[in-house]
Amino acid sequence: MAERSLTRKGAATRNRIVEGAAAEIRERGILRTTLDDVRARTSTSKSQLFHYFPEGKDELLLAVARYEAERVLDDQQPHLGDLSSWEAWQAWRDALLARYVALGPDCPLNALNSELGRTSPGAQAVSRELMRRWQGQLASGIRRMQDSGDVTDLLDADRAAAALLAGIQGGVLLLLTTGSAEHLEAALDVGLDQLRKR
Repeated sequence: MAERSLTRKGAATRNRIVEGAAAEIRERGILRTTLDDVRARTSTSKSQLFHYFPEGKDELLLAVARYEAERVLDDQQPHLGDLSSWEAWQAWRDALLARYVALGPDCPLNALNSELGRTSPGAQAVSRELMRRWQGQLASGIRRMQDSGDVTDLLDADRAAAALLAGIQGGVLLLLTTGSAEHLEAALDVGLDQLRKR
């Protein structure tokens, strides 16, 4: 159902269902989360649930994937959108690290990549789009630094952004599996050190 065709109240109800389903999946896992669990958590009837998600669980899971993907980018703002100085890059790094340490297993990347991404081709497409947008914002920040002369023009901004993003992904995975932010912190610090090399 197109969100733009909903009334304000309808959009709020749909959002409540998506947010509740996302929370349920983060707590219970995708395989153990049922539509009845979502209905109970969000205080919605079966007819309401199928009004907003007529194709059932698959459609709801795709909406959850989109919601989690937006959370990943929103959680990094305003820093990610303003990577125009070393101070801004450091603020982004600090905010990103603090956010993922605070979220722990409730991290939207965990839900999107490990739970939803393995079960739905639609969710995989959402994840690919998220990574494209995230990498694009990092690359834009690198290009801004190149324009100001703070990063060498010899650096391929897209590849550097891809490497930084891969390091973040690996660091978040290790944080989730070990409980330690050591690897995520190292990936961020080494990635930024590489940008500073002239």
